[in-house]
Amino acid sequence: MNEFHVPVEHPLNLKNILAIDFGEKVIGLATYCVNRDPFPTPYGRIINKGLEIVRRELKQVIDDECTDIIVIGLPRLTDGKETKSTERARQFLNWVSEQFSLEVCEQDETLSTFEATERMKNSPRYNFTVDLTQIDAVSASIILEDFIRRNKAQFKL
Repeated sequence: MNEFHVPVEHPLNLKNILAIDFGEKVIGLATYCVNRDPFPTPYGRIINKGLEIVRRELKQVIDDECTDIIVIGLPRLTDGKETKSTERARQFLNWVSEQFSLEVCEQDETLSTFEATERMKNSPRYNFTVDLTQIDAVSASIILEDFIRRNKAQFKL
């Protein structure tokens, strides 16, 4: 069993999860079906050109992926303190909750962009370079990985 698989009794078993790395210009996306897919994967990005466009594009992804749960990253400083970016991401999370009849969860995304940059620099998949057109989706996959790890650790049989 890989690190992203959970016991079959776990509430996330076979749930399709969409992770979002919210940005004022670009919104990164990643997906994972727990215990079906091998690991969370970058899905793509949405150029943030207004809430109506974002809603339409998110709805398309949610429908295409049969999404059960949405996870949105909340950025914080390394000491855990919140910033204006945290508040903007929380406002987006609340907006998503109002727009879609799905469970919406938050996940700390501290240093996810830094980790995404390091992964890209060390991966032949990205030719050992940082691809700015994919970094937000890689960050979203890290947010999703952290969400699965946190929920797996909290689950007790």
